[in-house]
Amino acid sequence: MTAMTPVRTEPDLSFLLDHASHVLRSQMAAALAEIGLTPRMHCVLVHALVEERTQIQLAEIGDMDKTTMVVTVDALEKAGLAERRPSATDRRVRIVSVTPEGARMAEQSQRIVDRVHEEALGALPADERQPFLRTLGHLVTGHLASPVGHPQPVRRARQHRSQNSDG
Repeated sequence: MTAMTPVRTEPDLSFLLDHASHVLRSQMAAALAEIGLTPRMHCVLVHALVEERTQIQLAEIGDMDKTTMVVTVDALEKAGLAERRPSATDRRVRIVSVTPEGARMAEQSQRIVDRVHEEALGALPADERQPFLRTLGHLVTGHLASPVGHPQPVRRARQHRSQNSDG
């Protein structure tokens, strides 16, 4: 540290949140890989089960670009877990439909996702878990709810997964 090094007056929140997110994503990817899914595949299956959704809608939910979504749905189709089909309400629109095997897989993958989250929170003392989640919830629905517009868009951290975002 030199005399010109700025003095840090606050913890490096960016590093802490980014590192925690990266490690959690890597743990999630490893856990889901055990059943042959990626976090992205899990995200698509779970959200396509909720209601009829197009690839574009699912891509928005999972924070995926169009190409990534196509590759993900292609993989789900190849595995027999989902299929593209016309919407029941608008035949011009194609939706991602989860097969019965895909629904079973989504149930299994959701248990894995819940376990990974439970293990992460288990690193905290029991009495600190709910306050931590509540505080983090306040940040992401308040001050950190939306990115700030900027002439040079800030890229999200690279998702090192075969993967929302477990969505």
